[in-house]
Amino acid sequence: MSDASATRPGWQPATYYPDPAIQALDPRFEKYWIKLAAVERIATGLRWAEGPVWFGDGRYLLCSDIPNNRIIKWEEATGAVSDFRRPSNFGNGQTRDRQGRLVTCEHGGRRVVRTEYDGSITVLMDSFEGKQPNSPNDVVVKSDGSIWFTDPTFGLFGNYEGYKAESEIDANVYRIDGGTGQATIVAAGVLGPNGLCFSPDETILYIVESRGVPNRKILAYDVAADGMTLSNKRVLIDAGPGTPDGMRCDIDGNLWCGWGMGSAELDGVMIFAPDGTPIGRIALPERCANLCFGGLKRNRLFMASSQSIYALYVNTQGALGG
Repeated sequence: MSDASATRPGWQPATYYPDPAIQALDPRFEKYWIKLAAVERIATGLRWAEGPVWFGDGRYLLCSDIPNNRIIKWEEATGAVSDFRRPSNFGNGQTRDRQGRLVTCEHGGRRVVRTEYDGSITVLMDSFEGKQPNSPNDVVVKSDGSIWFTDPTFGLFGNYEGYKAESEIDANVYRIDGGTGQATIVAAGVLGPNGLCFSPDETILYIVESRGVPNRKILAYDVAADGMTLSNKRVLIDAGPGTPDGMRCDIDGNLWCGWGMGSAELDGVMIFAPDGTPIGRIALPERCANLCFGGLKRNRLFMASSQSIYALYVNTQGALGG
């Protein structure tokens, strides 16, 4: 163990306001920063937290704990943590469709599934042109009911977050039609496609390129009027030494991105304006993989961060569909 890792502090809640873990990098962030709100750790003891999704009708958060092969449930009213699904087939990214049903990317089954109201599982996609997907990673649902997900190879590398296997197909980004269930490739050639989300008006799709060279990147694509065709691929954000993972947009189009690389200078959440300018940062003692907005007014940011889940009230709301 290095000296740096040996002396790195663990979680300590803020003892005064404003929370020093929150930093404005640009004046535009000030309107979103509630100076009397602090970062809270609401759960810990996970192995690798991913895929948080809020269920407002039940006032609870679900979150994947991939290596433990489970999805946990955190109840807002009591703070109780329990298993929602075990085994979870190494579930990763999650969201809700426009009917409120849970949609989950599974590493173990190499598929995308939907949990029906009665708890039964419907397979949305487990093959494409006769080949298995790799390890579906993150997922969002568009207003037309279509389901968009990324499919990198990360879950095939070993038996810790899935099952070791050979890839049968390139790492692509897919769209599953909400009516027909037909899957199509919407973005190819993305190096390690990971987190994704739409802008609030759904005219832009953002995709994390987590194996970008020389640095990881957040890409932006224009979404055509047909709601399914992407064009004008461009780099919105060069992450430099950082590692963007999952992300969500707020109603003003700002990107809230899980971030880190195992160092105190990088771990946490980065917030970017729609033009790609970094405007704020939330420092955490662990690398943040993924996040979502929830709470009564969709103004509470839930951050799935390595072994823990953190929460922070912010002065904005999450855009629909994430």
